[in-house]
This record gives sequence, structure tokens and C-alpha cells, in this order.
Amino acid sequence: MTNEFLAFAPISALVPTSPAAGTLDEMMARVGVDGIVAALADPGVLALIDQHAAGVRDALADADQAPDADGLASYARSIAAGARRMGRTLPSPGTAPVRSADWLAAEWHVLRLVAVCRLALENEVL
Repeated sequence: MTNEFLAFAPISALVPTSPAAGTLDEMMARVGVDGIVAALADPGVLALIDQHAAGVRDALADADQAPDADGLASYARSIAAGARRMGRTLPSPGTAPVRSADWLAAEWHVLRLVAVCRLALENEVL
């Protein structure tokens, strides 16, 4: 066996390098992956996520924050905290809806967090 088969990515490549990256990774695991897949499969879900993404962009602009990792993570944390204060929960990783109909009926905070994940991908910060 040659050394090329023993080469692994450094652990630093697998661990988020900032609190913002950790927050965005967590949101992606909780709702982002499944929500984005559903949006790509259903034009209605895509339109809904697009509307939420526009709202996220507007909110960040109103707060003089950029749609970078720090701005998006801060926004995501505030949405999650608000949901908790209202007695709402976030799906655990791997338990988000998978059917389009469920995404169309998803709670506002869940859709907003999917939009944050989409913007993180668009802006290449995730």
C-alpha cells in the first residue's frame, strides 16, 4: 500500500472553524438539507423558500449585517431562540419533513431556517 491511500483530511477540515460555521452546520443538519432537497423537487416549496430567503436578506440589510457566515449564523440563532421562547421546537438532525406537503405546511421558523441554509450555500459560507 502506498502513502496516497493513507492520506486523510486533517481534523481541522472536519471541525467547524468558528461558532458561525458550527451554527450553520447545525441548521443544515436539522432542516437545511431536507428543506433544500424538497425545494429542488417541488416548485411550490421552492417559491416558499425563495420568499423566506428574500425576508432574510432584507432583515440582514436592515440590521446592517452582511449575508456572510457571521450574519447568517446570528440571524439563525435569533430565529431559533425566538421559536424556543414561543414553545416551538426544531427538528432533530434527520427528522425534518421529507414530503413536499409537509414542507408547505411547515412552521414559519423552520422555513426561515431553511432559507438561511440556502443563503449560506449561495454565498459559499457553508
